[in-house]
Amino acid sequence: MSDAWLALFVFLALSLIVPLSMVGVAWLVQVRARKDSPLKLQTYECGEDQAGPTWIQFHPRYYVLALFFVLFDVEAAFMLPWGASVRELGVVEMTVFVLILLVGWGYAVKKGALRWQ
Repeated sequence: MSDAWLALFVFLALSLIVPLSMVGVAWLVQVRARKDSPLKLQTYECGEDQAGPTWIQFHPRYYVLALFFVLFDVEAAFMLPWGASVRELGVVEMTVFVLILLVGWGYAVKKGALRWQ
């Protein structure tokens, strides 16, 4: 085995042994809370008193908006390193990438997915 394979094997072995041993020791020692607290069952609202029910339904538009945010956030994450080394990577690949995303964005606008009502 080469040094790289040996290092990978040691890394994978340690990444399995350490968490499993921690869980095993906690199980053997029987780590538990001394007594259950009624505060443990209450909803935590960042230090504020709870105002209304905790289980409410959100409109699906919030999820669609969050998905578009993630999509364009990932696009920005891909474009930043490309902008730093544009001379080596070329413009054609990023143009195709942006055009594919613009087609998806145009489809969402046409369907009215981004229209807030």
